[in-house]
Amino acid sequence: MFAPAGATVRAWRPDVPGLAEVFHARFTHHAYPAHTHTAWTLLIVDDGAIRFDLDRHHHGAAGSAVTLLPPHVPHDGRAATPAGFGKRVLYLDPEVLGPDLIGAAVDHPTFADRQLRLRVHQLHLALERPGDALEAESRLTLIAARIAALLSPAAGPPRPRPSGLAGRLRELLDANVTDGVTLRAATAELHAHPTHLVRSFTAAFGLPPHRYLTGRRVELARRLLLAGQRPADVATAAGFYDQAHLTRQFRRYLGVSPGRYARA
Repeated sequence: MFAPAGATVRAWRPDVPGLAEVFHARFTHHAYPAHTHTAWTLLIVDDGAIRFDLDRHHHGAAGSAVTLLPPHVPHDGRAATPAGFGKRVLYLDPEVLGPDLIGAAVDHPTFADRQLRLRVHQLHLALERPGDALEAESRLTLIAARIAALLSPAAGPPRPRPSGLAGRLRELLDANVTDGVTLRAATAELHAHPTHLVRSFTAAFGLPPHRYLTGRRVELARRLLLAGQRPADVATAAGFYDQAHLTRQFRRYLGVSPGRYARA
């Protein structure tokens, strides 16, 4: 654990199916820019409080509540108190909960459920103990079932996957996270006017295309760093111009440098 400029962070990828990453952090001043994940974000706040926007709606996370942020939906985050906040986060693979619950999670991202809060806390404890993989898997299964039961009454029809021009551009960006896509190339391939393409994407996903791509690259960089790759190699592998470019964007999104994140 380390403390640059008022922040402490720990991150690792556990050997537990369904869990992409465990992330423990305490921030005083860091504010997350709007971004998306390909994973479900399940978090609990241990002290302080967080304000966040999800799909352009204001929310908060604190105390005994559990917060769930669905994949592919833009959100940000910042401290709601002067002393900052401490949080523990689990990034769940998309299939752990399934796409049919995304709409309900957008409408109801916070659960005031003591049993769920306790189970998430117990899972974090199990993940910190070597040799407790079976316990962690079992607890994750119970957590997923509890969340599904809480969200199902409000699920309604599945949230539609954006289609048309915006959806095709996202597919193009997802297929070229490392190499990137120029706006000229995208407009030529999708047969669209540049202004209309950018506006359509931003209206559909809440982020302009360049910020979406940067978020995907930071997400890829996190995975590569936790797999043991050096920041200099990660910069190129994740599509950044050089290590300085990676460091600048990584700090903006996570409040710490790639090297310190990997050592955490």
